[in-house]
Amino acid sequence: MHERDITQILQARPTREGAGVHLHRVFGFSEDPATFDPFLLLDDFRSDHPDRYMKGFLWHPHRGIETITYMLRGEVEHGDSMGNRGTITAGDVQWMTAGSGIIHQEMPAGDADGAMHGFQLWANLPAAHKMMAPRYRDVRDADIPRITGKDGTTVRIIAGTFEGTEGPVRDIVIDPRYLDITVPPETAFRLDTARGHTVFCYIIGGTGYCGNGGTPAGNRTLVLFDDGDTCTVTAGADGVRLLFVSGRPLGETVAWRGPIVMNTEEELQRAFEEYREGTFIKHG
Repeated sequence: MHERDITQILQARPTREGAGVHLHRVFGFSEDPATFDPFLLLDDFRSDHPDRYMKGFLWHPHRGIETITYMLRGEVEHGDSMGNRGTITAGDVQWMTAGSGIIHQEMPAGDADGAMHGFQLWANLPAAHKMMAPRYRDVRDADIPRITGKDGTTVRIIAGTFEGTEGPVRDIVIDPRYLDITVPPETAFRLDTARGHTVFCYIIGGTGYCGNGGTPAGNRTLVLFDDGDTCTVTAGADGVRLLFVSGRPLGETVAWRGPIVMNTEEELQRAFEEYREGTFIKHG
């Protein structure tokens, strides 16, 4: 059994997206897409000030990817070009497969205290599935399994498996694992991982000591691991909460501009031409 060690540490950086939403970008756009393959982008949009997020993400297109939104506080109301409408609230997940193309908007709102905390992860689709029909998987908090171990560690299973329990998001091409893990103070948590899969964790509270060297990582820090069979995070004196994400790399070329991700520049240009000409939507 080979323990995964750390290959890269990233600190989330402040930026603005949409109509002026303040958020922290963990990775995306500036990194080589191969680094986190099959994942493209991770945004952390935790804020306690409504004026920093209320303008939201107005109508915009997506093609060739999946967007995974996970809420901790507040809510996000969404609508799209196919007539879908809905709201996800604290603890909920929306797994949207843009596929051949969708135009949608996302409008955040705070809880009673004005707080809106959540994350959005982008996963790439392989060439064979780029033009599949769009679909939604809205998963409610109550439907996400939660396992608490004897040591007090709690694991919420959004996708993939943990100790024989499978999360509600299934049949995804990249074979993802998405866990929300809370580890008590000064407790080591070891997780078996699939060889060849990209594996990272993102600290969202407390302090974790990661990899063979016990490298410290605090809030809004991402730790990317190398290949291996297991990875370990040990909680500091204040405990640690983290998002654990893994997936099977696609190993394909990436042509990417904004919210559209294809395999070639020609496909990318065609997508934007179709958007301008009004022929972008392939499935009603």
